[in-house]
Amino acid sequence: MIKKKKCVAMLLAGGQGSRLSPLTRNTAKPAVQFASRYRIIDFSLSNCVNSGIDTVGVLTQYQPLELNDYLGNGTPWGLDLRHGGLHVLPPYQAEEGADWFLGTANAIYQNLAFIEQYDPEYVLILSGDHIYKMNYDIMLQEHIANEADLTVAVIDVAPEEASRFGIMNTDEEGRIIEFEEKPAHPKSTQASMGVYIFTKKALVKYLTQDEQDPDSSHDFGKNIIPAMLADGQRVYTYLYKGYWRDVGTLSSYWQSNMDTISEDPELVLHDSRWRIYYRHYHNRPQYIGATGSVRRSICGDCNEILGSVESSVIFDNTLVEWGAEIKDSIIMNDCEIKKDAKVYRAILDNQVIVEEGAVIGSDDEDAPLTVIDRGVVIRAGEVIPAGETVLKR
Repeated sequence: MIKKKKCVAMLLAGGQGSRLSPLTRNTAKPAVQFASRYRIIDFSLSNCVNSGIDTVGVLTQYQPLELNDYLGNGTPWGLDLRHGGLHVLPPYQAEEGADWFLGTANAIYQNLAFIEQYDPEYVLILSGDHIYKMNYDIMLQEHIANEADLTVAVIDVAPEEASRFGIMNTDEEGRIIEFEEKPAHPKSTQASMGVYIFTKKALVKYLTQDEQDPDSSHDFGKNIIPAMLADGQRVYTYLYKGYWRDVGTLSSYWQSNMDTISEDPELVLHDSRWRIYYRHYHNRPQYIGATGSVRRSICGDCNEILGSVESSVIFDNTLVEWGAEIKDSIIMNDCEIKKDAKVYRAILDNQVIVEEGAVIGSDDEDAPLTVIDRGVVIRAGEVIPAGETVLKR
């Protein structure tokens, strides 16, 4: 018999992440690398561990191979447990038939049996594509104190940004009285973070009810929350005041990486009070030659830096030759930036080669991002204008 758990986490990691293409052409968005040594999913997993939640189901679907390999049995996050731990939950064929996950709610519905075997009082629903450090236990205690059926984590956004989010309108006690999905004229600035805590009883009831509706989108925001509000269920907000960024676009992904290396970083990665755990590969250290310089940057393992790197994030096993210059950029694994090449305000996927004298992007601080797909070779002397996306053919 499996030991009963107070709270089980379900981490949605199956989205295609098309707005983050080409970084997601070959891998699931939660497995995209971040700040040199991490993957995006590390933040949600580490939040669970640091919050005392030791049972996590990771729901995969799109391009799962690299993500599954990275997660393994959960050892890097301390989730290699006999009772609980980390479980990868792909779609599966049942006797009565099954399909790909049809929406966030349907994904959880298809895995109710996993939840039931731990018989939790509460279920935490997460997305695997957000960068943040959050104590879910504080949110859970507030959920319990409010005797809530559902608690939705929200963050206060700028008024001009509110129309991009699902907005929660509440009374003075924080109880949600109205939910608006991307309203043209928002009544508040409390935006849903896609983090939910349900009582298990309410979750099972509303997922089962939603599954029987042929017209439903099977989505928490569009269907489950409105249904609970319509029935007068106790639905509350939990206001989160820390750093949070949805890295669903290339610009937000780039900005979040840059947030780790600013003079006063908004996102502190190395915090002993709230560790971000990750799968560590034992590599040799970086080498910065006599002609090389690295300023306000993150530089990973096995790199050879003979040129200039400024305000950038360099992943592993990359060569930057003499006279090359990298600024305000993200350079992923196994890249080569040859002699006198320039890379400005760009994202280079794995295994990109920038040959001698080539120029990518613009060092104008207002220039749009330039993106180079995995495995592309930029020829000697070639100029890739700012804002271009170069795909491998």
